[in-house]
Amino acid sequence: MCQACEMAEMEQRWEMINIISTGKLPDGHSADDLRAMGLPLPGELYRETQADGTVLIRQRSPAEIAALNNKSFECDSPK
Repeated sequence: MCQACEMAEMEQRWEMINIISTGKLPDGHSADDLRAMGLPLPGELYRETQADGTVLIRQRSPAEIAALNNKSFECDSPK
């Protein structure tokens, strides 16, 4: 693969990671597509804003992901 193609592929992956970090699936892609590309699913990444305004994209640990998936449902509507 030429360098221009490699750079384009890296840019596309970065854009997808940026979208995933907001909790959304990239348009035209499914969870299976992301796994096949070796990318995380929405909810496995989160954004962290630093004091200087820098936004970091971090990946949750497997334990954090398991804890989020096992969280029990609680209705928050007023009775």
